[in-house]
Amino acid sequence: MKQLDEVDMGMTYEELSIYGRLRKVFRCGPVSMFKNLCYKWGATLSPTEVADKVKHFFKYYSINRHKMTVLTPSYHAESYSPEDNRFDLRQFLYNSRWPYQFRKIDELVQELNGDEVAFKESGNLEKLGGTAVVGGMGVVAAAGGNPKAGL
Repeated sequence: MKQLDEVDMGMTYEELSIYGRLRKVFRCGPVSMFKNLCYKWGATLSPTEVADKVKHFFKYYSINRHKMTVLTPSYHAESYSPEDNRFDLRQFLYNSRWPYQFRKIDELVQELNGDEVAFKESGNLEKLGGTAVVGGMGVVAAAGGNPKAGL
């Protein structure tokens, strides 16, 4: 059973935790987050479904980001501590339509045949520019050479 606030947000707390780690720890924007989640969720969700989830998250993230700069610190149970604003030099006003990034995601969805499950076989991974991984998020998320880095 879903909590009512999960229904209101349009995402589960588990998904929100994954989005938060990809955004804060791995510094993923919309396109790199889409690529990572296509790999992570590719066996169960189609690229179109993943794209919708990523777009939904970034739309509401950009609408509400400025609020994080004025809120008082509070307890958070995540290891990446999203509320420490003293050293946070990221911008806090975003265009909530993300025109370039969302257009790029739509192009990738078309390349991946958007209504099919993305990774029935490992051949589709090369379409995203990824490489073989040994568990976790893979090299795309870490933007480095350690394939074991990730969630």
